[in-house]
Amino acid sequence: QVQLVESGGGLVQAGGSLRLSCAASGRSCSLAHMGWFRPAPGKEREFVGVIRWSGGNTYYADRVKGRFTISRDSAKSTVYLQMNSLKPEDTAVYSCAAGTSSWSTGFSSYDYNYWGQGTQVTVSS
Repeated sequence: QVQLVESGGGLVQAGGSLRLSCAASGRSCSLAHMGWFRPAPGKEREFVGVIRWSGGNTYYADRVKGRFTISRDSAKSTVYLQMNSLKPEDTAVYSCAAGTSSWSTGFSSYDYNYWGQGTQVTVSS
């Protein structure tokens, strides 16, 4: 089992920045990738970005590419989501997730085995 705990959400003005953290505990050595998701109209969860645990390759949704950056601290089993140039439409509950299959891309919520509780990000205009 893996437990995920997010932190770092809050209220920020448009154009501002926030950094979210997601700390994994338990059998974190089994992880293949960790991702971030948020709700979107018509979707339960919209892909934001993913980082491969081995190699550190990252991939992002077009909506956030160039503004959001995912990084990891392997020693702490923690993943970060740095969000810059935030827009009101980025307002959402952001959830981190962890997947154990190295065959999965991590682009879909179905690629994940574990989920955090979510952290609220509110961007005011």
